[in-house]
Amino acid sequence: MSFQYRPRRSVLYVPAHQTQYIEKAKKLEADTIVFDLQESVPPKYKYEARSLLTKNLENPQFGYSEKVVRINSLDSDWGMDDLRAVANLDIDAVLFPNIDSGGQLKAAIATLDEAGGKQLDIMINIESPKGVLRSEEICASSERLTTIILGTTDLANSLKISLTPDRSGLLTSLSLTILAARAHNKCIIDGPHLDLANIEACEFSCRQARDLGFDGKSVIHPVQLAYTNDAFTPKGEDVKRAKKIIDAIADAHEAGRSMAVIDNRLIEPSIELWARRIIALYNQVYEVGQSELIGPEK
Repeated sequence: MSFQYRPRRSVLYVPAHQTQYIEKAKKLEADTIVFDLQESVPPKYKYEARSLLTKNLENPQFGYSEKVVRINSLDSDWGMDDLRAVANLDIDAVLFPNIDSGGQLKAAIATLDEAGGKQLDIMINIESPKGVLRSEEICASSERLTTIILGTTDLANSLKISLTPDRSGLLTSLSLTILAARAHNKCIIDGPHLDLANIEACEFSCRQARDLGFDGKSVIHPVQLAYTNDAFTPKGEDVKRAKKIIDAIADAHEAGRSMAVIDNRLIEPSIELWARRIIALYNQVYEVGQSELIGPEK
């Protein structure tokens, strides 16, 4: 099994009508930058945002960060013009908001292709009960789809629940979308933590997302980047244990055994998949420019 995927530990939303924020993003350590034409842009600034973004991305210099544009919904007053404007920009992907079905996603991709964006990857927001319930159908509908980003605030509103620190009311929805993403080898990103002043709560939310199985988390302010990246980066002790597992399984196979024992714990062959994924992610994070990290020992 291959674990060669792009790290998306932190997905930073940047309002497209704020040039100063776009400029600032060039120096930030975000794995993915989403230039947002939708939710963070008030209606009266929609046209200005599109024009400013097009200009700001003529010569993009955003380091290792993946560049994504979230357009307005295609059934809105701005979505089609957004799509035509961004289809030929120097970006990596287009993010479609509020996708509810596989058919809707296929139609959106066909519209993008007609606008000249056949070269672009696809990301989507799932942010409604219908989207959650159809998440497997959505993930199966296109090979172009690389990433699902949850819109947890809108989802909570649709579910008529209040967001508690442990997000207990969302856990079923989170798990269903994770299962769908993993079944079809898609990257999946948790929604943002909105309380900027409560660092401890944000760190808890990041680690909860990691332990549930998310690849990363949406970020709404640069102050959240450091601990979001940290939460989704394998630690040195994890890498050492992963290498130990791989070596032990190899030795066991040489001796004619399928399992190994490390520190009095039985190591099944399937655990080697975890170990290889940890090392691959660690190496990929190191390669994209996190100079403070040290690659695992050879």
